Amino acid sequence: MKKSQRGMTMVGFLLTLTLLIFFAFVAMKIVPMYIEFYSVKKIMATVANNPEAASGKDKIRSLFARSLQIDYVKVIKPEMLKIESTDGGYNLVMDYERRESLMANLDVVGKFHAEQKLARGAGAE
Repeated sequence: MKKSQRGMTMVGFLLTLTLLIFFAFVAMKIVPMYIEFYSVKKIMATVANNPEAASGKDKIRSLFARSLQIDYVKVIKPEMLKIESTDGGYNLVMDYERRESLMANLDVVGKFHAEQKLARGAGAE
């Protein structure tokens, strides 16, 4: 009776390992971009819930800047926040693009968009 071997060959193992390392490398570039985006969304919600924010656009921008410093968000600047006046308050809009170098001349580009409503006098909805 003939015995057959089971398992991966060395070439199969190296190919699998190469793919795992590549996907881990790509994840190390992409995951921080999303963590930063969710931090920005959280900051916008915090600013919208702050009663001091209803006093005007300058106060909103200063609260946003302070929260960016607290959460160690370095890429987003307070000037990037668009504050639109509406009938009932303000609409905070953050629309930006992040570009991270992947390898050689290849880049990973992430486009992010977040909106938050801020009601005057009553906090966010």
